[in-house]
Amino acid sequence: MPRSIWSGAISFGLVTVPVNVVSATESHSIQFHQYHLEDMGRVRVRKFCEVEDREVSTAEIGKGFQWTKDQVIPISDEELRDLPLPTAKAIEIDAFVPMEDIDPIRIGDGYYLQAGGTVAAKPYKLLVEALRRSSKVAVAKYAWSGRERLGLLRVHGDALVLHAMHWDDEIRDPSELLPPPVEVSDEEIEGALALMETMSREDLEGEEFKDTYTEALARIIEAKREHRPLPEAPEPQEPAKVLDLMSALQESVAKAKASRGEDDGEADVHDMPAPKKKTAKKSASAKKTAAKKTAARRPRSA
Repeated sequence: MPRSIWSGAISFGLVTVPVNVVSATESHSIQFHQYHLEDMGRVRVRKFCEVEDREVSTAEIGKGFQWTKDQVIPISDEELRDLPLPTAKAIEIDAFVPMEDIDPIRIGDGYYLQAGGTVAAKPYKLLVEALRRSSKVAVAKYAWSGRERLGLLRVHGDALVLHAMHWDDEIRDPSELLPPPVEVSDEEIEGALALMETMSREDLEGEEFKDTYTEALARIIEAKREHRPLPEAPEPQEPAKVLDLMSALQESVAKAKASRGEDDGEADVHDMPAPKKKTAKKSASAKKTAAKKTAARRPRSA
């Protein structure tokens, strides 16, 4: 069982749910250390004080905020722990919203919330069932590691999961990354929809969703340990040159069907949904959001 990384309570109106937070994921990646190639001695990172030009121990190191080039404001762990915030010891639920209303780009790592003892069992179960039946998620605020964060509470199985969320002004505007304006025909879109249909599935189980990188790396390490020849790398496939988009889509559909053992018939064509008209109200809201993005916000530094 992973250790608890935070203890507090979920505040849901006048209902309080004591919880412990544990990590919901674990890494199975192969980790490397740094070594001196000449003698394979371990290379370690050491921390030096720029003023005294000497190595310092962990006990001598603290946090600070650089206010100006020559002024640093020290901040202790005790001061961070005792911040005058209602979210310092609680996960304060502010709203319930449909999951589809939240842009996935704002959602970060997930943590399981464990009921904090028998007294928390009933309110914990109550919140789980309420979220499940409403088909909504909770948006909350909480304070960890010296900063207040936005979070998303949802149900996974019978457990509550808390996802860290980015604040709205932390999401970069992608407009400068967009390609030049081009026209895409309805026929091309229908071809893309047909390809998506042949590649659709109900789950993410199977060989194509396994971590082949870690497996290949493990084979290389084992071969070197036993002084055997390294496994041969497959020949990289040259990316196809797309000269005709429709031909590429049709060929892709045929290959996808063949890989699934289906007959190579004509691709299913979907009716194109009517485009939604933008209302003046929505445009005004978009302008208001853009104006908020440009407003300066003080850095959330620890």
